Amino acid sequence: MSDPLIRELDHYVVLEPAAAERLLTAAETLQWLEQQLGCLEAVPADLADLPPGRARAQRLLETACELELEPGRTVQWFAVRLEPPAR
Repeated sequence: MSDPLIRELDHYVVLEPAAAERLLTAAETLQWLEQQLGCLEAVPADLADLPPGRARAQRLLETACELELEPGRTVQWFAVRLEPPAR
């Protein structure tokens, strides 16, 4: 079961092969995951019982931190907490 504190985080670092890391909001990360899942010929078995789109992306966001798009090509995302600068 995922840590409930993770769900309170509003930003994620996204890592894609041959691309610079990106910082996305939670909403942007969900949209990005939907796009990644839409490119797959077959979704992971634990997502297959969910309707396509946001539900699958949400489950993936809550339960995993990587997705293999094809053999040897994996994307990753990690929750981060942005702290205000110290005064």
